[in-house]
Amino acid sequence: MTRLPFRSVFVSDVHLGLADCQAGYLLDFLRSMQCERLYLVGDIIDFENMAKRPFWHASHTAIVAEILAIAARGTRVVYIPGNHDAALRRLAGQRIAGIEIALDAVHVGADGRRYRVSHGDEHDGESSTPAWLVTLGDALQGFVCGMNRRCNRLLRACGVHYRPLSIHIKTRIGSALRFIRDFERRVADRARADGFDGHICGHIHYARMHQDEHVLYLNDGDWVEHCTTLVEHADGAMELLHWTERRIALGHSAAVVAVPLPLASAA
Repeated sequence: MTRLPFRSVFVSDVHLGLADCQAGYLLDFLRSMQCERLYLVGDIIDFENMAKRPFWHASHTAIVAEILAIAARGTRVVYIPGNHDAALRRLAGQRIAGIEIALDAVHVGADGRRYRVSHGDEHDGESSTPAWLVTLGDALQGFVCGMNRRCNRLLRACGVHYRPLSIHIKTRIGSALRFIRDFERRVADRARADGFDGHICGHIHYARMHQDEHVLYLNDGDWVEHCTTLVEHADGAMELLHWTERRIALGHSAAVVAVPLPLASAA
């Protein structure tokens, strides 16, 4: 089988151990591509949910096995734990079964652009959102994901392909949109202050790519609601992909082209 070649792949918010995880689509993506670098950008395993509601499906085991196989084939795999798999942060600096564990990473693109890679939850601390509202938001998120799962089960029975219904709900709630935009601004501001060309993260389950005053904000989305990943091509161009029965490019950032300096005029 011919695999799609990428220089780098960024995957986050898989939430293995959660009933809403779209494991089948992710497994299909992993088996359909090859890359030099695979970044697991947090919340790959949802230890937090499993402590409350134990759940594990055979497809979740298959994803773990596929990631181990990717590492065994020579791909550099970097696991950056998020808030739902934070227990793994104590293992930062170690290498397990060929997988590096790190708190964050610096990725240098093929075109020379430098990106900070982190899960993104470190930017939550700058928000003044009350604890009760965060709890309510988590409950609503669970409700929306459950509704998304049940509706898509019905759609599949009717022969209709997967639809990320939850994104339509989120983008129509003013407070949710403000939260997303504020998060994006904080991430971009920090990357700019630290001298990076961009920041790659996940966390908020909202895939997006946009330029913010010369800083490229890249969110690879999730595999619970939207089934999205970020890929880097051989020339450094970045692309957001939606991967279900439909495979759609959601955004594309061209590689930086080096412009030669003008030759000095002869004396």
